[in-house]
Amino acid sequence: MIACLDVDYRDAGASAASITFRDWIDERPIEEAVVAITGVQHYEPGQFYRRELPCLQEVLRALEKPPTTVIIDGYVWLGEESDWGLGAHLYQALRKQVGIIGVAKTRFRGTRVVQEVLRGGSQRPLYVTAVGVELAEAARRIREMEGPFRVPTLLRRVDQLCRGRVEPQ
Repeated sequence: MIACLDVDYRDAGASAASITFRDWIDERPIEEAVVAITGVQHYEPGQFYRRELPCLQEVLRALEKPPTTVIIDGYVWLGEESDWGLGAHLYQALRKQVGIIGVAKTRFRGTRVVQEVLRGGSQRPLYVTAVGVELAEAARRIREMEGPFRVPTLLRRVDQLCRGRVEPQ
């Protein structure tokens, strides 16, 4: 099972969402969850994972089954593989048992272990990083996900869920 996760921050709290699906080309999710989170840490430059990681862990606990792969909105690496991003911290928190794919819409300056993925008719790439999954495989999987636009349909859906723009199915 594959899970897409995203978080939206509101005042002192957050809304974390997850979507699960079986196959990379699926159009519809198997399960959706939204979790309201209180007491979220303040943003600290260079320490974003401290704010977001607990939210991702909370929404993962809401899933019926643990995923084999997780897709996050963000980076696994922030430069070299020794510079951990949110995805690397999540991989460690999941005891290196779940592959993590980071998909970002903007390039993080200095990130070297990244693959650009063009989708739809867009000339602007998505930036894919990964741990526990080969980078070329992760990029191929994101490229083949359902949807005619730059951002795959299910990644758009999890973003809308955490922002409260759509209701869970």
